[in-house]
Amino acid sequence: MAMKTIIIYATKHGAAGEIARRISEKIGNAVIHDLKQGAAPPSLADFDCVIVGSPVYAGMIRKEAKVFLSQNASALQGKCLGLFLSGLDASSEETFFRSNFPADTLQSAKAAKFLGGIFDPQKTGWLERFIIKIATKQSAYSNTIDDAKIEQFAEAMRG
Repeated sequence: MAMKTIIIYATKHGAAGEIARRISEKIGNAVIHDLKQGAAPPSLADFDCVIVGSPVYAGMIRKEAKVFLSQNASALQGKCLGLFLSGLDASSEETFFRSNFPADTLQSAKAAKFLGGIFDPQKTGWLERFIIKIATKQSAYSNTIDDAKIEQFAEAMRG
């Protein structure tokens, strides 16, 4: 019997949502919920597996993801848990996970991966473009979403 899975994510410009969609395709039939849409996610009691994702900006995950994890800490215990991050700089992956998730949440996660990101200058303001150019040396459209890592993540969640 397949596990019922929900993928809950926060996004600013859409990369985490794109990653959530790709994970859902690999896992098959997962419910996807965007924390930015304002509606509360479905009850976690209805799901065997919960995947939570967020982009990383200046080393921090989105506030909506942080709040969700905090408010649902007890409901996540005993669940098949997966965590993913999106962004342009995977070089600090371990630091990003350690600084944004409680140690017990990380230890209980079946998978925790940095899956790449998208920088689309047309979706950002001048200040954000400037900061991204300084921090990542990116100024043109860039898509670093890694389908091989998404497949590995989905396989770990299915296994």
